[in-house]
Amino acid sequence: MIFTLVPLFLGNVLGVKTTVIGFVGGLSESTDAIFRIFSGWVSDRIGKRKLLATLGYGLSTIVKPFMYIAGTWGAVAGIRFGDRVGKGLRGSSRDALLADSLSPSDRGRGFGFHRMMDTSGAVLGLLIAALIVYLMQGTVHTLELPTYKTMVIVGTIPAIIAVIVLITMVRERRRDAIRAKAAREAGIKKAPFDLRFKLFLAIIFIFTLGNSSDFFLVLRAQNIESPLIMVVLMLVLFNVVYAVVSIPMGILSDKIGRRRVIASGWFIYALTYIGFALAGAVWQIWLLFALYGLYYGVVEGAARAFVADLVPSARRGAAYGLYQGIVGLTLLPASVIGGWLWDAFNPSATFYFGAALAFLATLGVLFLVREKAS
Repeated sequence: MIFTLVPLFLGNVLGVKTTVIGFVGGLSESTDAIFRIFSGWVSDRIGKRKLLATLGYGLSTIVKPFMYIAGTWGAVAGIRFGDRVGKGLRGSSRDALLADSLSPSDRGRGFGFHRMMDTSGAVLGLLIAALIVYLMQGTVHTLELPTYKTMVIVGTIPAIIAVIVLITMVRERRRDAIRAKAAREAGIKKAPFDLRFKLFLAIIFIFTLGNSSDFFLVLRAQNIESPLIMVVLMLVLFNVVYAVVSIPMGILSDKIGRRRVIASGWFIYALTYIGFALAGAVWQIWLLFALYGLYYGVVEGAARAFVADLVPSARRGAAYGLYQGIVGLTLLPASVIGGWLWDAFNPSATFYFGAALAFLATLGVLFLVREKAS
């Protein structure tokens, strides 16, 4: 509710240029990445995944209300920085916590379930956001400040509830402390990352360099003259599709292998970006948001499970930190490039660039990275 519409808040309310919007989106994700690398390494060392996850969710919750008083793009960038620090602290440790709780044969299903629950929350949040937009400003095309402030107030409530649930209800899988520490230290020293994982990270870098901030999808929808409430509902559709396909695609990756599932998702992404480049009607944007949700549902759970397949358990926290770190750090240049292409040429150039790199990454994961037996 609060951050999905940040590009419209920046563009409609504050009136900043697309290049700056891309910079804010990329900077926030790169901040996230740096702290994911740090938190993943720390979680391996101390063996307390829940502690870092709690700190991360707590920090993000504290900074969200400050969007109510943000009046410049610099302030927005600062608040997003704090939110992304929180996300970075929790991301790798949370994924390692999940991986520790899943058997190899159920990793795809487990991570698919996680993505489904995460995205279902986004669906509900965006439906509430759509209701706020409709009640406060009807079907106008641009976001207004009072509407956004209301979203900030309402959106802070579930963030607080989430932290309470995490603290009181989530239990970390307990092991004998001495044996666990010894195993972690031995594993960290004796289990370097193999070539398959390194190749996968290199291919992730290529893909992500063309995967600029999702801010541009929201701007593209508005560029095609979609009313604001319709843009919000397009995001609802994206998240619904994402949630619906996450578990089936995770299960499919358990059965046929992660590599083919990931390649299929990236191919869908490339076609979707070509569609955004060529789109000229609102109904086409609806279809493209649905396809974008399909890409996310196919890839996200399978990619996270693939990381767990490719690395020893003692180094999963660090591995998730590197994986998510590369994704996040690359989003800054990707988003700056995307914004520059948008301003210097036209919106289509941003999406053609992303599609080309996605096709290249698809070939890379199919021909360069082998599956690892569980």
